[in-house]
Amino acid sequence: MKTLYIMRHAKSSWKFEELSDHDRPLNKRGRTDAPMMGQELAANNAKLELILSSPAVRAISTASLVGHELGFDADDIVVDDRIYGASAKDLLEIVREAPADVDSMMIVGHNEPISEFANMVSPKHIASMPTAGVVALRFDCESWHDIKRDNAELLFYDTPKSHK
Repeated sequence: MKTLYIMRHAKSSWKFEELSDHDRPLNKRGRTDAPMMGQELAANNAKLELILSSPAVRAISTASLVGHELGFDADDIVVDDRIYGASAKDLLEIVREAPADVDSMMIVGHNEPISEFANMVSPKHIASMPTAGVVALRFDCESWHDIKRDNAELLFYDTPKSHK
């Protein structure tokens, strides 16, 4: 069994016009929502062995804040440059490359591809994910290479709005 958490980065700031899209930080809401979602994941007994993140500042910050709530060391987050700008199909290939001995992981990325990816592998439709939204899926397989909609179970789909 493999468990995958698919997360869209938390809300970012547009306040600093001089920053590139890649360098935009989280805004106040994002800095609140990310740890809250980490706490919700902890309440759902999430145990992450691997966190993959886009290299964008807002994604790494989200991964770090969520990971902190789960006791995951920020230094162990794997930043994969391919996630930034990836298509849903690219995200599937990135996840399928995960080590076989990892049974539970999270990928933190950007919309629309992150929502499209969730729908590619979920047996149930997922609406366009809001910032800090999380989809949790369990796959009946032994290798990440074998994950697909046909062997997936949707454990939950959670958003910050459902906790406010």
